[in-house]
Amino acid sequence: MPSQSSARLAALTVAAVCSAASTVVLVSPAHADTVRVHDIQGTTRISPYAGKQVTGVTGIVTGVRAYGSRGFWMQDPNPDADPATSEGVFVFTSSTPKVAVGDAVTVSGTVTEYVAGGTSSGDQSLTEITRPTVTVVSRGNEVPAPAVVDAGSVPDAYAPRPNGSINALPLEPGTYALDFYESVEGMNIQVADTRVVGATDPYTELWVTVKPDENDNRRGGTVYGSYDSQNTGRLQIQSLGRAADFPDANVGDTLAGTTTGPLDYSQYGGYTLVARELGTLRSGGTERETTRAQRRGELAVATYNVENLDPSDGTFDAHAAAIVNNLQSPDIVSLEEIQDNSGATNDGTVAADGTVTKLIDAVVAAGGPRYDWRGIDPADGTDGGQPGGNIRQVFLFNPDRVSFTDRAGGDATTAVGVTERRGKAALTVSPGRVDPANEAWEDSRKPLAGEFVFRGRTVFVIANHFSSKGGDQGLTSQYQPPRRSSETQRHLQAAAVNAFAKEVLDVQKNAAVIALGDINDFEFSETTKILEGDGALWSAIKSLPASERYSYTYQGNSQTLDQILVSPAIRRGGDFEYDSVHINAEFHDQISDHDPQVLRFHP
Repeated sequence: MPSQSSARLAALTVAAVCSAASTVVLVSPAHADTVRVHDIQGTTRISPYAGKQVTGVTGIVTGVRAYGSRGFWMQDPNPDADPATSEGVFVFTSSTPKVAVGDAVTVSGTVTEYVAGGTSSGDQSLTEITRPTVTVVSRGNEVPAPAVVDAGSVPDAYAPRPNGSINALPLEPGTYALDFYESVEGMNIQVADTRVVGATDPYTELWVTVKPDENDNRRGGTVYGSYDSQNTGRLQIQSLGRAADFPDANVGDTLAGTTTGPLDYSQYGGYTLVARELGTLRSGGTERETTRAQRRGELAVATYNVENLDPSDGTFDAHAAAIVNNLQSPDIVSLEEIQDNSGATNDGTVAADGTVTKLIDAVVAAGGPRYDWRGIDPADGTDGGQPGGNIRQVFLFNPDRVSFTDRAGGDATTAVGVTERRGKAALTVSPGRVDPANEAWEDSRKPLAGEFVFRGRTVFVIANHFSSKGGDQGLTSQYQPPRRSSETQRHLQAAAVNAFAKEVLDVQKNAAVIALGDINDFEFSETTKILEGDGALWSAIKSLPASERYSYTYQGNSQTLDQILVSPAIRRGGDFEYDSVHINAEFHDQISDHDPQVLRFHP
């Protein structure tokens, strides 16, 4: 693994004090020294004083954190002339600090580089003073004026790309956004009239952008359209106050006025403004979308990740209302993350008939059709997801509009095959699982294939839930570009699904094949390119304008994870319509973290 420290630190003796979720890197103390805050921060990400004792460091307290990682921020009111050196630093006290905003203090302690996610995460470190001795010199002082963070101060280029660690590189705050944010780490900063691009989450965090024109979509979000466009104006906002004081914001809302506080570095989002003063929430009027109903001759096929749905959840009525009202009761619905009848209780239960029936009943109660359904129970504990939950994909279908072709023999371990019947392609088992013994599906959901008939035309549907992005390095990682280790398994999964689609097309060139679900990767990703390989499939979300291609919002980036891919017969017909129906990802009161997708076409 590449070194996590600069050349200077590499020569020193390092001791790691580890917990389950964090690492504090301590370097054997060399000597005591009296320094200023900007000396401690230095001109790279790693302090030149890391591991050393410092004495008499002066500053004004700009923020106090009395929960979690307890401590306070201090800032030197007399800055130097170097824009690369921050004037602020976090003092980790471990217990509730006995200082207040406006106190002038002197601090002695050990300079450390704290990696909140642990060294294996690749996260950048936060420069801190630990094991401090704090002396309050005076109280009620004016807090140093905040550094203004706006479209004019944050560069468009995201970070240098050395294909390794950026820790030892000199900061270039006028060139790279990550360098700019690092140059004000720990300082009092201010943003003004920022648009919300990531809704308030259960941890009382939200995301804003300081660049109102950066990849803006028509609903107020910021679209993530390529690996080279990281949307540098995004910034996470937390509050130093009580959770009850934090606003419930949706994408498209505005934090009007100024939001001010010290700039922290968080394990779950990187650079974070910890707001001492929070702007006023103004609604942007973002509303949940409703797609149009399919016409008589159109087949409507949808995919919807219902986020670990089990019988104990209180979201069935809301999901049913979404299916009936917002999705207009599609003819076929691929549901991802259906849990077994006992939910997360790890008791050997694998059947999910209770979960599915409860949803079907709720759909009827909401005024929708009585769906029929098909699925295959996994072997216990083999398909990943929440332990004990045994998540899987399930087909709902409206028997008044579409029929399912049942062929016996499908189970957790039997692979579905393709055969020829009367000159047409047919599945050997239906429903069936695609290549379930393939290593690509280890500890992951196996694709579910089914054969449907609509107005006399057979349609093959493959429901997918590829492995998650867990374990990937974050966009603000010290390694640039970040390593996306989770792609390895998804590439294997994409190859397996592509191979199966080709089997169908080899038998029947004009077959209508749909592969859909939570692909857990972007429409421009290598995973999608492999799925599309040799023209067997095509991601239909690409028929939308680039600003509308998203189904999920993560760290202020609106991005595509859920996709519907179609075979050439559907695409070349040209008579199809795709809709990413935004009902969840942009809202603080979401019932799932994914937006459903709908495809309508004439088979």
